[in-house]
Amino acid sequence: MSLLSSKQRDDLHKAVLDYLHANNFHKAYDALKEETGLNPDPNAQYTGLLEKKWTSVIRLQKKILDLETRNAALREEAAMSPAQRTTTQADWLPRSPAKHTLAGHRSSITRVAFHPVFSLLASASEDTTIKIWDWETGEFERTLKGHTKSVSDVDFDSKGAYLGEFFSVLRKKWLNTLVSCSLDLTLKLWDANNDFKNVRTFAGHDHSVSSARFLPGDDFVLSASRDKTIRVWEVATGFCVKKFTGHTEWVRYVVPSEDGKLWASASDDHTSRIWDAQTGETKAELRGHEKNVESVTFVPLASYKAISELVDLGGPDRLKTPGLLVVTTSRDKTAILWDAHSGQELKTFTGHDDWVRCVVFHPNGKHMISASDDKTMKIWELNTGRCTRTIDAHDHFVTCIAWGRASSKSASAGTNGAGEKGQPEERRINVLATGSVDQMIKVWCP
Repeated sequence: MSLLSSKQRDDLHKAVLDYLHANNFHKAYDALKEETGLNPDPNAQYTGLLEKKWTSVIRLQKKILDLETRNAALREEAAMSPAQRTTTQADWLPRSPAKHTLAGHRSSITRVAFHPVFSLLASASEDTTIKIWDWETGEFERTLKGHTKSVSDVDFDSKGAYLGEFFSVLRKKWLNTLVSCSLDLTLKLWDANNDFKNVRTFAGHDHSVSSARFLPGDDFVLSASRDKTIRVWEVATGFCVKKFTGHTEWVRYVVPSEDGKLWASASDDHTSRIWDAQTGETKAELRGHEKNVESVTFVPLASYKAISELVDLGGPDRLKTPGLLVVTTSRDKTAILWDAHSGQELKTFTGHDDWVRCVVFHPNGKHMISASDDKTMKIWELNTGRCTRTIDAHDHFVTCIAWGRASSKSASAGTNGAGEKGQPEERRINVLATGSVDQMIKVWCP
């Protein structure tokens, strides 16, 4: 017995006839037409219906699989004890689907950055704006306008330290500033305590500014530019206090080590450089990529132990040395691990099918996550160098990725876990954000 009504059967037959006719299966078309006695109207609603239904079914199947995966993960978490749940969340790794998809930009996303204290996320875009979001709720908060061309980078300073019970109820007393840079040749400072008002503009680069980072202590900002220079800016005055040269092409990316004693830069000249922050001398030139180097990232101390199982890092003293290791990413579809002191190539990570834009390191020290123009994120096990998971992250190139703090303090006048009144409550959080040419930001968290 057919599950379809008479009208549904006729519509299905007509849709099949339309498909056969459109694809020049004339014999099959004539045979089915003769069997059914139907003569389909080429302008009717079932024209192209078979293809539409087929693609709809595939999309629904993918959504169902994503929901089933998420449901299984939630059931597994719900069955755990509180202690097990805390441990699991500390080691949490991203999986599809993302918790939130943030839409609002009108062009490609270039960079994302987490606030060090609050559940705020800043996104930079080629649409000349910066947007601020609440990543926990997925809600849009505000748009920052001031740049006249594509915004290349954003970075929050590291402040936000608790200032005492007297200020605990005043969010503005959590001192924070956002820095941005743009193809309009400038950097800008935005005061997070004053509705993100633009309080200072740094001008001096001779071409597009592609990267900006606060240096440890937050009194200076480091920038890189298409003018082939790296510059240091004093936050208080806006003056350029240092200018370093060495790369022969566009400097795409610059970042300081944890202690600020070294800087690492990435360039279109196919190299990355390690710089002495005091003298400006090049400590090492990293040559190994076959194409432009998109980014460079210092490996955090927490990841040294796992990496020491993969490659020989030397004696135990080296495992306590900030800035010992960096990872570069390139348009040659690879990421490379380097000894930043000697310039030795230690490990090449291969597996992406297009440019590798950047990497971040899991707070647990065991994993590295890469973002690529092949539209995916890959999760790499640091002690083996193997890719253990590939996530279809976006519908277009994944341009940036950022890891939120593993712990977050909520300004509250209540008690924290230690029972100390007036201190902020600390919560363990793992959160990841990605941005894409598809104009979307995705938030990945438990």
